[in-house]
Amino acid sequence: MSNKENSILFEHRLPTGQILRVVLGDITMESVDAIVNAANEYLMHGSGVAGAIRREGGAVIQQESSAWVQQHGPVATGNAAITSGGNLVAKSVIHAVGPIWGTAHEEGKLASAVQSALALADSQHLVSISIPGISSGIYGGPKEICARVIVQATVNYLKQNNSTLQEIRFCNIDRPTASVFVEEVKNLLD
Repeated sequence: MSNKENSILFEHRLPTGQILRVVLGDITMESVDAIVNAANEYLMHGSGVAGAIRREGGAVIQQESSAWVQQHGPVATGNAAITSGGNLVAKSVIHAVGPIWGTAHEEGKLASAVQSALALADSQHLVSISIPGISSGIYGGPKEICARVIVQATVNYLKQNNSTLQEIRFCNIDRPTASVFVEEVKNLLD
């Protein structure tokens, strides 16, 4: 866990009223209703964002994830599941399964994973959520493509749904990924 505070690099209010914020920092430190985990279909949280969430949130997150898979089966790529936040500041973790790059139709699957996560947040009447660069780490997705798809899928979802979400944060721990998200949110201004 970092003792540095997360910093907002850029923010933009959408015509729908919600605010998008690009954050440089540790997603496990985000003070939001839910954080999104870049998960695998079996919700085994070993490394990357998933490992950090498991370490900071405690064993309960893995226990609830394993119970979810036992009850419902694996989470298909492009879908999401929800557990408690354990010891995290966020009360919930939404586990979104993005595609492994090179498996075909990656952009559509990634957009579906993001929109599934947002729909789960709405089903719980959540107001704020923080999303990492799903599929842009160990799953091999190009950061620019992943950021564009994640931001556009979010904006499209908010346009098409009467969402309870008021603040959507795109949080990444490394500056190169966070900078790509800044550029994609700025593209909304054009």
